[in-house]
This record gives sequence, C-alpha cells and structure tokens, in this order.
Amino acid sequence: MSSSRQGFEAMTHPVSLSRAIARGFAMKCPNCGRGHLFRSFLKVADRCEACGEDYTHQRADDFPAYLVIVVVGHIVVPALLAMEIAYAPPAWVQLAIWLPVTLFAALGLLQPTKGAIVALQWATGMHGFADAKHRRDAACGVNPTADHAVV
Repeated sequence: MSSSRQGFEAMTHPVSLSRAIARGFAMKCPNCGRGHLFRSFLKVADRCEACGEDYTHQRADDFPAYLVIVVVGHIVVPALLAMEIAYAPPAWVQLAIWLPVTLFAALGLLQPTKGAIVALQWATGMHGFADAKHRRDAACGVNPTADHAVV
C-alpha cells in the first residue's frame, strides 16, 4: 500500500467496514475494490494486483464454511419441510431436488463468504492486519483511538 512501491497506488481515503465487507463478498480487494482477492477458488492472493495490499495475514480458516452451512441450512431445511407438508413427495424426489440445491448454494456462497471474512479481518485490523490498519488510518488522517472507546 505504500506509495513508494512502483506500480501501486496509495489509498488516501478511509474504507468503511460495510464497504470493505461488500467488496470482499464481491471477491475484490477490500482496500481498492479493483484487484482480485482470490488467485483460485478458495486460495486468497498474497497481495492485491491493483493497490498492493498484503493479504498474507488473513486467517479465515473454517469460519466461512460454518457460516455457509448455517445460511444454506436455514434456507433448505424450511423449504424441504414446507414441500413435505404441502405435497408429501417420495424421498427420491426430495433428494433429487434438495441435494443439488444444497450443493450449488454452498459452493456458490463459499468464496464470497470467505472474501467477506477476509475483508472483515482487514477492516478491523485482526491478526496481522493491525499494522496495515494503523498505516491506513494515519495516511487518511483518522485517529485510531477514536474508534475504540475505553469503558
């Protein structure tokens, strides 16, 4: 993110948490919104090709998969039960419908969800992103202590 690195553009405006997460869900760099967040299906790139933001600190681990299971489960199970109550189809019909729906919904949500989690970590300075957050805040003129009220 440093302006001294050749080929990378320094970001001089703060990025809100919601914007960072939306950019991550869109699988784009949470910092600039232009670079790709992933180099393959679930492999996060080492850095943004547009702004140079470092992603090596991300630790999404299994959390995106847990979130996808919860979301897909809360959609598929009620729909399956509603279909069972309304029409009582044979088990093979239920399996033929709901297994592919579950599979494609889970696979379709997994990468965007991981992108959103990486963006959440980036925006809040979790794990190794804390130093980068302090540099961004200083470059944008944001007081980092103003976000953390002491109780």
